[in-house]
Amino acid sequence: MSKVFNYGTDHLTVGICIDIAAGKTKGLINGHTAERVRASWREVETIVHDHHPVYGINTGFGPLCDTRISEADTSLLQSNLLKSHSVGVGKPIPVEIAKLMLITKVHALAQGYSGIALETLKRIIWHIDNGIIPVVPEKGSVGASGDLAPLAHLFLPLIGLGEVFASGNRLATSGILSAHGLKPLVLGPKEGLALINGTQFILAFAVKAVQRLNDALNAADIIGAMSIEGLMGSARPFDARLHELRPYKGNKFVAKRLHTLLKDSEICNSHVNCDRVQDPYSLRCMPQVHGASRNAWLHLKEMTEIELNSVTDNPIIFNAEDTISGGNFHGQPMAIPLDYATIAAAELGNIADRRCYLMSEGRYGLPKLLTNNAGLHSGLMIPQYTTAALVTENKTLCFPASADSVPTSLGQEDHVSMGSISGRKLHQVIDNLEYIQAIELLYASQAIDFRRPLKSTPVIEACHQLVRSQVPFIDDDRIFADDINNLHQLITSGNLLNVVNNTATANQIIINDDDFGIY
Repeated sequence: MSKVFNYGTDHLTVGICIDIAAGKTKGLINGHTAERVRASWREVETIVHDHHPVYGINTGFGPLCDTRISEADTSLLQSNLLKSHSVGVGKPIPVEIAKLMLITKVHALAQGYSGIALETLKRIIWHIDNGIIPVVPEKGSVGASGDLAPLAHLFLPLIGLGEVFASGNRLATSGILSAHGLKPLVLGPKEGLALINGTQFILAFAVKAVQRLNDALNAADIIGAMSIEGLMGSARPFDARLHELRPYKGNKFVAKRLHTLLKDSEICNSHVNCDRVQDPYSLRCMPQVHGASRNAWLHLKEMTEIELNSVTDNPIIFNAEDTISGGNFHGQPMAIPLDYATIAAAELGNIADRRCYLMSEGRYGLPKLLTNNAGLHSGLMIPQYTTAALVTENKTLCFPASADSVPTSLGQEDHVSMGSISGRKLHQVIDNLEYIQAIELLYASQAIDFRRPLKSTPVIEACHQLVRSQVPFIDDDRIFADDINNLHQLITSGNLLNVVNNTATANQIIINDDDFGIY
């Protein structure tokens, strides 16, 4: 491991965050940051000793903010906070998401405005470095005072409670700490509040969504180009001059990619002078539809990067005499972009389903249901039922959680973001989208085979060859779920995009762009 990231000092990006979680980059607290953290901790100690009332340090929480807490009870107050707020329900979130929560929390706390103890930060980093990741239930956050319930569960192991995942096993924290010769921490004043106030549950889902949706967008263009070839669609709608007249960044990029992917294709060139005036929208409007989704992705990436480098604690400690109890923990700035991205992901599936339907109709020289033996064999009749079901399921998930609010904490928290739901729903939609894309890849590869002996471009031919290495040409009916799952694995493993990028590089073809490829 050669790369190093300095928590609290360096600029955190989605890519760096994912690399730390994957063990490709080491996150550290350098000397300058350590001193800044200690200084903030000393300011909190001053507040406690001076008995000046500051929310969450020597007062109760939420509607109990006017209840004073004695100096002797300030530590007990913080451990009670973790226990009382651990009310999450449902399945555990993926281990990677929980690890991303830890990483993003360390970076926020290490900026020195939270009054956290350096020893506490080091213990969290120990969890990250050793892959001992807390069990966090998926439901229970309203995304207002931060992600209170998930963050409480995330940090129960610091005080020896809760459960962790270690080496693939789900274990009690107490046993793990004992096995490593560690004792539970005793939290100081403000620490429990600093740990559970923040948007790291929402943020971790956003970080992973930036990566997953970027891959889905890239796959959408590639598979869409294959469908164009299978349907003998025109490349004219991807002329750069057209898109300069309506210059949305995402639209221009998709048009350029499609134009490049289809350039000098034998299939495309074989029907340049045909009598088809124009293609259906699902073919010629790919720059507008895929491009709009890319614009939404770009917005999500930008908002996520701001959040990654923000302090979302409350109260903020500037010094013992200057503390502000504000609302930096409120999830709305992330909830809306996540809901926007959910619609963007769903639309990629919606238009892909239409292309599957087009390829099954028996138009443009293709056999009905993409089989030569329709009747005795159903061919590719039914996979489009699955895309239709998944598209409709995605539509039901597109209601923006951020448009709702249920007051909590006896009305003290009278507007909440529900951003945690936004983040989880986005991943459900992407899950469905990846299966839709696998089915379109099945259709497009079959359609291209009916255009032989004509060839497409190097990138598209390489993708077709990859598909055929896993899924043979369809002559007779078989269990198509197996084919779908094989192609789904090609997409989710990154193998399809690796073949695309390697082939493009080998042939000196530029199909990527920093704005839409670097995160």
